[in-house]
Amino acid sequence: MSMNNASAELESANKLLSVYKNNITVFGSARVKETDPLYEKACKLGKLLSNSGFNVFTGGGPGIMEAVNKGAFEGKSKSVGINIELPFEQMPNSYLDDCLTFKHFFTRKIILVKNASACIFLPGGYGTSDELFEVLTLLQTKKMQSIPVILSGLSFWQPLMVWLDDMVKSDYVKKENLDLISLVESNEEVIKILKEKLCL
Repeated sequence: MSMNNASAELESANKLLSVYKNNITVFGSARVKETDPLYEKACKLGKLLSNSGFNVFTGGGPGIMEAVNKGAFEGKSKSVGINIELPFEQMPNSYLDDCLTFKHFFTRKIILVKNASACIFLPGGYGTSDELFEVLTLLQTKKMQSIPVILSGLSFWQPLMVWLDDMVKSDYVKKENLDLISLVESNEEVIKILKEKLCL
């Protein structure tokens, strides 16, 4: 489904996705190749989430998104892509039970986050970072319900956590806002946190 008008995008997406409950949105780079160990890790994460009873949402493109959708597609729950029209990188991957394609980034981000019981971030670039800080800002300002935010990949995310800690020390960010983030390494830790924080 391709949608051009922003309000129509939101209305149609909300209607189509209303049937999906217990959704986890996973973000990550579109540029990760199938031969990268991170691709395999993302695929296993998608399957673990799916077999744990979660529908898995991603941006619907290649790279980490494809890997997560592939794993979810092989699992027990649904694999959903929330795609974006771009001149490169963003053709929908082949592992989707359902796919929506958006013209506007901001409506796509709303849908990715609005329908999520938790957000997981794997390594990525500008887009992934933008999505992370959008979620953190919405949580900080209480414009969305409190949900778990999980950063997976210690070596990648640890420098960011140090920087965020400096923000806390400078009183730019409150410690309680930083406490919203969980930093993990393994897929099993992700599932453990989800079960604890979502009371499953």
